[in-house]
Amino acid sequence: MVALLLHVMISGFVAVHILLRRHRQPEARAAWLLIVVLLPYLGALSYLLLGQTSIGRRRALVMERTFAALPRPDAPDTLPRVSDRAAEMLRAGRAISGYPATSGNAARLMADSDVAITTMIADIDAARHHVHVLFYIWLDDGNGTRMAEALIRAAGRGVACRIMVDDLGSRGFVKSALWQRMAKAGVQGRTALPVGNPLLRMLKGRIDLRNHRKLLVIDNAITYCGSQNCADPAFLPKARFGPWVDVMLRLTGPVVRQNQHLFASDWMGNGGDDITPLLRTAAPPPEGNLTAQVIATGPTFHASAMAEMFTSLAYAAQRRLFITTPYYVPTQALQSAICAAARRGVAVTLVLPARNDDFAVGATSRSHYESLLEAGVRIHEFLPGLLHAKTLTLDDEMTLIGSANMDRRSFDLNYENNILLVDPAITQAMRARQESYLLQSRQITPDETGGWGIGLRLMHNILAIVGPVL
Repeated sequence: MVALLLHVMISGFVAVHILLRRHRQPEARAAWLLIVVLLPYLGALSYLLLGQTSIGRRRALVMERTFAALPRPDAPDTLPRVSDRAAEMLRAGRAISGYPATSGNAARLMADSDVAITTMIADIDAARHHVHVLFYIWLDDGNGTRMAEALIRAAGRGVACRIMVDDLGSRGFVKSALWQRMAKAGVQGRTALPVGNPLLRMLKGRIDLRNHRKLLVIDNAITYCGSQNCADPAFLPKARFGPWVDVMLRLTGPVVRQNQHLFASDWMGNGGDDITPLLRTAAPPPEGNLTAQVIATGPTFHASAMAEMFTSLAYAAQRRLFITTPYYVPTQALQSAICAAARRGVAVTLVLPARNDDFAVGATSRSHYESLLEAGVRIHEFLPGLLHAKTLTLDDEMTLIGSANMDRRSFDLNYENNILLVDPAITQAMRARQESYLLQSRQITPDETGGWGIGLRLMHNILAIVGPVL
């Protein structure tokens, strides 16, 4: 009797907490309730440890105050000259993290991951004042070592070098000899969202909420944004899924200041020195005709902001929508928006990796295939390795690129950084890259999904039920 009463009290308390949690999607509530019902004690413990979206009250307050207090990039009186539809998307982006649309930018798409690292190193070698680097994962492999040595050279000639990595994503690197070499050379290093004692950390906030951003800022004049971590394409920790295929953009112009502001908020919000003066210098001069805007999201921004951005873009599509993402675990609203675009005649293409490094996420992605195919979405699976590029192109006019996946971690749990670009030329270049992925992929057909056996369907659909908590 006592055991039954205890069971009801624990399950009831957790169930009420799930139902009262703010900013929770209905499907996420249902998934957690199901887990608690099926696995009462383990499910309740899992929810208490992993069901929250808080980095800790004190830490969240510091991050929020730091972001709000930093001098913002100047906002233009009017939007750049873009189509009405693009203007709507830029207004949506500004509503998320407050960065205005900027004109006068230039962008260059890197040929591949190795070229991206080589170009970054060349820019670091030419730096005169400061270099700011933020990566979710940094490995002490070939590319990771090359990048570190470039920073050591820069620090040796008096350039202020600040690097930040995620404490969990780069846990091996911060313990490496290479990290110590950089520190001895004068490179300032910090970890984002330090875990510390895991047991104490779990009492203060969810341990797996991470800084997933990837960006580089040099001399307030150059920035990089994309999907790439600081590592070789082989990505040795998960080499059997490699090579990892990424995209990276090099940008110049006023948008650089927005990435600088974002880096400053992460750096200072995680205990770094005050770099506010860098945000008060003259803005980078115009470099081209491209309109660009940083879109930053995370647990201390408004809930599901990145999902809203993806969904808005899908509804805005008129002729063509092309998406690549390694992890597809959409909200119901995003899935509906993509299907609706295809049903109204938009040519919608979705390219995902054939072999996913996360088995559960890969299976959950496939649970959505039939609905997508019935709506007319073309689905392809990339064969040569893990397609890690997170790209979206819209009607040969707009491109969204950055660190955010189309999954619940990027939507609700991780700090992410994307850039929305409005420009036919860069969108054409990105479309060409997407088409190159398509040529290395196989198309998924309704006949194939219709032939899936009962066991495979059960696995896909069971995992899809708990998809909102993946």
